[in-house]
Amino acid sequence: MKKLSTKDAKKIDLLDYLLKLGYRPQKVSNNDYWYRSPLREEKTASFKVNKRLNIWYDFGLAKGGNVIDFGILYHKCSVSELLDMLTRQKTLSFHQPISLKAESPIIEAVEKGKIHIQDVRKPIQSTVLFHYLNSRKIPVEIASRFCKEIDFLLYDKKYTVIGFPNSAGGYELRSPDFKGSSSPKDITMLGNNQAKKICVFEGFFDFLSFQVIHHGKLSLLTNQQPNFLVLNSIGFLEKIKPRLEQFQSVYLFLDRDKMGLATTQQLLQLSSRYKDESLLYSKHKDLNEYLIKEYEINRPSQRLGRRL
Repeated sequence: MKKLSTKDAKKIDLLDYLLKLGYRPQKVSNNDYWYRSPLREEKTASFKVNKRLNIWYDFGLAKGGNVIDFGILYHKCSVSELLDMLTRQKTLSFHQPISLKAESPIIEAVEKGKIHIQDVRKPIQSTVLFHYLNSRKIPVEIASRFCKEIDFLLYDKKYTVIGFPNSAGGYELRSPDFKGSSSPKDITMLGNNQAKKICVFEGFFDFLSFQVIHHGKLSLLTNQQPNFLVLNSIGFLEKIKPRLEQFQSVYLFLDRDKMGLATTQQLLQLSSRYKDESLLYSKHKDLNEYLIKEYEINRPSQRLGRRL
């Protein structure tokens, strides 16, 4: 049997391939198919496949590409090993590639799938967003210190969401019915250059939960307080790791899912500067879930950041 070439492998229909792996879309919007990511654990679908272009993007990992890019991540193998694997599968469907000469339709499809921010306001004013913050146990006065209210368009539909700014000018966007980010996607670093400690969170709701648990008393203006890093995607950790080495103590508040636990263990093995703070919420997926379900019960006896 002739081994499948890289060129031919890229033509494999990604939607069909995901179906054969057991994954079905959670929602479909025009050419965009949204899945719970096959590459990590998540509750809200943030893995997008564009049917027309036959490409994918995982907003949680900030990674994307073609079928081969997906395959080597999913199967944790080399390109050669993946091609061997695909060659043995006899029921693959192939995607008719779009001619690059058809530039306008491609640009139009990509542009329609982009988030176009229309307005940015502070403080947060929407009643819907007030209720959403309340459901996550985040007081609006704390959320408004770090977040903004944003209107944006996606596929000609207007959304009003909470926007958490990153260090590159983009936003993490959340509401009761939307989870995504605007370009460029990046980390968020808060604090001062003199701090010797830093607290690391995967998402901004965990960072806000930290602020709530400390009753908003932490001041970013004093040298005694730690810096804060919100990854906005655990995929950014490798990029920021050299910067973390500059701190004497790095407090990890990562998720208690498979990827978060594995990442925490890897960092703990690197250096004694890394501290696992997720043990406090060991019965929960993340710090925000702990805040919602358990913190009020344990308020008198448990304090977060005991070593900070």
